[in-house]
Amino acid sequence: MSDRRRVLLFFVLAATCLLPWVGPAAALAAGILFSLLVGNPAPARAALWSRVLLQASVVGLGFGLGLGTVLRVGGRSAIYTVVGIALTLGVGLLLGRLAGTTGPLSTLISFGTAICGGSAIAAMAPVVKAKSDEIAVALATVFTLNAAALVLFPAVGHLIHLDQGQFGLWAGLAIHDTSSVVGAASAFGPEALALATTVKLTRALWIMPCVLLAALLSRSGQKMKFPLFIAGFVAAAGLRTLLPSLAPLWGALVAVARQSLVLTLFLIGTGLTGDVLRRVGVRPLAQGVVLWLLVSAATLAAIVTGLIPKL
Repeated sequence: MSDRRRVLLFFVLAATCLLPWVGPAAALAAGILFSLLVGNPAPARAALWSRVLLQASVVGLGFGLGLGTVLRVGGRSAIYTVVGIALTLGVGLLLGRLAGTTGPLSTLISFGTAICGGSAIAAMAPVVKAKSDEIAVALATVFTLNAAALVLFPAVGHLIHLDQGQFGLWAGLAIHDTSSVVGAASAFGPEALALATTVKLTRALWIMPCVLLAALLSRSGQKMKFPLFIAGFVAAAGLRTLLPSLAPLWGALVAVARQSLVLTLFLIGTGLTGDVLRRVGVRPLAQGVVLWLLVSAATLAAIVTGLIPKL
């Protein structure tokens, strides 16, 4: 296929993802198939726009929640987040030793699973002095599992009859990247989406203290930047709380944000190339898969049995 036709097909598929009847799973599948069968004509630009759209969409979702809800859910989920991060890091480093992926690569995979996927990996990489190929493999491992989570989590949630509150909590605590959390939760339902987004953003806040602690212990001097889109999410919830008379406007913004997430997932799917899959390798993938399955299963069991109560 010529470059012109590839570009045209890319934009046609991207525009289709903005239609209200196109869901997140279909958009992700379309992106992956397009990348593997046709080839992404502009992978760097697609990656850039996926990050921008994701952050804007997360801010837009904030207009669907009251500030009191954000603070309540964020506060109640903090303890589970801290315990989950600590256990995930410990188990992840142990699995890295067993899989033979010790060193920066093992740390990046464990940290990405524990907190926020690609964002956490990018933040921790300079601290542990990871090489470019180690960063690429860690990102590819987490990205591959994110794609699986988008399909598997909603299917498992429906299979065992989770309600939206349970599923939102599970997705927010157990899935790596924000994009996959909101994608899986949006496929499950609006209540799950609101809860999962809030829990996930609370979890993402722990990137900063964890990286700062690691920098102090390693004396790397690494500096952290505050993720402004999280502040935007809280500000949007604050506006909704302060100006309830504008409810129709807030509802429209939330609808736009949800559909832009569908386009975001298409763009993310186009990043799953054959080269990315080849970079993963057996040992890092084994560590990432086993750790992800353990975290997902343990979190789900804790929620279903009531060890982690509804928020």
